Amino acid sequence: MAFKPFDLTGKTALVTGGNGGIGLGMAEGLAQAGAKVVIWGLKPEKNAAAEARLRAYGGEVLVQTVDVSDEAAVVKGLADAVAAMGRLDFVAANAGLQRSGAFTGLSTEDWRAVTTVNLDAVFWTFREALKHMVARAEAGDPGGSLLATSSTSAIHGAPANEAYAATKAAVQALVRGLAVEFARHGVRANALLPGWVRSDLTAPLQAWDKFNERVISRVPLRRWGEPEDFAGLAVYLASDASRFHTGDSLVVDGGYTVF
Repeated sequence: MAFKPFDLTGKTALVTGGNGGIGLGMAEGLAQAGAKVVIWGLKPEKNAAAEARLRAYGGEVLVQTVDVSDEAAVVKGLADAVAAMGRLDFVAANAGLQRSGAFTGLSTEDWRAVTTVNLDAVFWTFREALKHMVARAEAGDPGGSLLATSSTSAIHGAPANEAYAATKAAVQALVRGLAVEFARHGVRANALLPGWVRSDLTAPLQAWDKFNERVISRVPLRRWGEPEDFAGLAVYLASDASRFHTGDSLVVDGGYTVF
């Protein structure tokens, strides 16, 4: 097969939490690059709006209502996506949940809610995706790319946000292991560490003047990240352009971490 960097024609991508924020930004980039795109989301209105935006690029789109906190739903969702699209080449485990507040007041229920969505769901999603990718490799069609959305919270101190930070650090370790274990099948695995990005999760902070003055002003690029800032990265990691890039954690934060 000819080497075609950044060309996703003939490839199928799945993005969990793909109906908004970073997930939709990635999905739009994938669709524009020629991929068939599957997105998972729970809210009907957001799903419908995301589907309309993706279909505008002219490619095939599948929107599934999948609760990633439910293992059975993830297993069925993956199987249904493969059945509908024929294959999955790129899977981005992007859905996330946050519960902020003083650590001493954090309930076990909230801790479990965050770890289920941010870590268990990544495990279930990648496990099922890898079953498909390995079977395809054993049939003579190796390859595939996995991307887990981590966070710069995994490498910074994250006061009042420890549950979220712990899960985001854990998925980095997970993808490093997967990168080594499944390289023989041609499958790559990487983690994305976004900084401060406009999304539903950060909506309260976006409206907080003091946060913008004291934190966003410290971002060297002097702005919030936007969902579309992640479109190109998704295309890169889904395409042949990154065929030798695996086991990495990519920080995309406008320079905040290095400043």
